[in-house]
Amino acid sequence: MREYKVVVLGSGGVGKSALTVKFVSGTFMEKYDPTIEDFYRKEIEVDSAPSVLEILDTAGTEQFASMRDLYIKNGQGFVIVYSITSLQTFQDIKTMKEQIQRVKGIDDIPMILVGNKADLDHQREVPSSEGASLSLAWGCPFTETSAKVTQNVNEVFIEIVREMNTSPVKEKKGCCVIV
Repeated sequence: MREYKVVVLGSGGVGKSALTVKFVSGTFMEKYDPTIEDFYRKEIEVDSAPSVLEILDTAGTEQFASMRDLYIKNGQGFVIVYSITSLQTFQDIKTMKEQIQRVKGIDDIPMILVGNKADLDHQREVPSSEGASLSLAWGCPFTETSAKVTQNVNEVFIEIVREMNTSPVKEKKGCCVIV
């Protein structure tokens, strides 16, 4: 059974924990409680292959941004989340992708872009077309989700496994190559 290390990134309050907890346990967290770091394991089957996901739900607040390099270094696939109700959170994720590329030292990284809180369409600040356009530029899948109404929650984690299978991250091991 393959194991995958998935890191969920995004600004504070975008619903990273709600999405992760809904996927892992099927329950929706009504109350917002800022995360420092939570770790989850879940077995799933993707394309007839059993897999274990190790999901790291990260802090979105800036005071823990320094820990992000460590999360990124250990991660294999990234779920990058913004809230469709906040243009600022959409703008924040652009620097997160740059940080992932800087820490990993490569451009082709398994990731999925997620616009969360799709159930709050009446408060939308980020059009779907903006998310789709950014994902096209990044070369990664995009979906809109709602942890509250269970819209595309499982699909996000299935898709990140597929991304990790098709373009696994080649880790930089050392300083030299022996030929």
